[in-house]
Amino acid sequence: MRVLMLSWEYPPQIIGGMGRHVDELTRTLARQGVEIHVICPGDNQALAQQQIDGVHVYRVPPYSPSPPDFISQVIQMNVGLLERASSLIYTLGSVDLVHAHDWLVAYAGRALKHAFQIPLVATIHATEFGRNNGLHTDQQRYISSVEWWLTYEAWRVICCSYYMQDELQRVFHLPADKIELISNGINLEDFRVNAKLINHLSAFRCTYAQPDEKIVFCISRLVHEKGVQVLLDAVPRVLAAHPATKFIIAGRGPNQSYLQHKAEQMGIDHRVNFIGFIDDQTRNCLYQVADVTVIPSLYEPFGIVALEGMAAGCPVVVSDTGGVSEIIEHRVDGLKAQTGSAESLAGCILEILNQPEFGNSLKERAYQKVIESYSWDIVARKTIALYRQVIKARTEIDWPVNHQVSPAPLAKSSYLSALARLKDKYLLKH
Repeated sequence: MRVLMLSWEYPPQIIGGMGRHVDELTRTLARQGVEIHVICPGDNQALAQQQIDGVHVYRVPPYSPSPPDFISQVIQMNVGLLERASSLIYTLGSVDLVHAHDWLVAYAGRALKHAFQIPLVATIHATEFGRNNGLHTDQQRYISSVEWWLTYEAWRVICCSYYMQDELQRVFHLPADKIELISNGINLEDFRVNAKLINHLSAFRCTYAQPDEKIVFCISRLVHEKGVQVLLDAVPRVLAAHPATKFIIAGRGPNQSYLQHKAEQMGIDHRVNFIGFIDDQTRNCLYQVADVTVIPSLYEPFGIVALEGMAAGCPVVVSDTGGVSEIIEHRVDGLKAQTGSAESLAGCILEILNQPEFGNSLKERAYQKVIESYSWDIVARKTIALYRQVIKARTEIDWPVNHQVSPAPLAKSSYLSALARLKDKYLLKH
């Protein structure tokens, strides 16, 4: 089985959870015998073509000149992906299936589907409607229409939670039998602290807090829907009951300046440390030394960070929203706070800070749940089963064509016309 996978995010380009998802999924699929070719953006020519743990990776540099706006940038990226993918398909001879991740690669995915008559599978990691609690601007409405278009063009649509399944049916009116629920996974080995650092965790901890201080850890993209502003509103409540507490917030995003300014205005900036982007080893060490990990999201299709905390052995507090709420069983393997409520969030944090034994019991049961339910091997097996269903269904139909020509010329002709339409409509007119 040969699969071409399109993703706008892939290591070393990590922005949110999607890049890690695609990385782990492709490597596990390769271990299970699938020939995987990933095409993604990337401007490091030294990494333009690699084979990583059996996964063939092709990074496409951006065009020059740079586009004037975000939508034009996305279209331009898709033309680059399409050019590279088409060349690769001709080199390989055939591809069984195209798998596209989110709307940012929808144009390339759809063009490849029709140019080469290859079935398209799409994973929707989040929706513009959900991220913004509705559609309020022309750009948001446009993005949502492209998301719908991708789900319409896809043979099957993968989502990661019952919450997302409901959202896809509600927002895009997708039929239930077109949706496949396959959760995200976690690799326990990725969250083990390097053996050389274990004996230095106490010294590491002292770079963030005094020995008598508690640590509340949050790792997140700094955008509104991740709810870090709710955590800041909870800080005074936590400090009132437990003054010796430090809040470590890792991650980057457009809201960073706003959140730092908010902490200063609240007079809590001496207790809140925004540390920016961190590497995996620093992340793992922080999970080890933290007393609690907090995921205060307002919108969360799945909640991979919750799995990270569980896999790393840190008690977790999450908002009772979306897919993350499906991961945690309240008071069994974590705590759920009322979404958007600083008071509820502070109460959950304090319950763990004030009862370390309770926190330990939560993290032990959480770790066991990760082992039993969220391994990438399980995710990959379900994905392969879906691939096989789609590939089999493709062999049972005649792909409609307007004229009778041989497959290769049709593919090339369709590709060139699709590419010309994309360039004309989006690059020249935007």
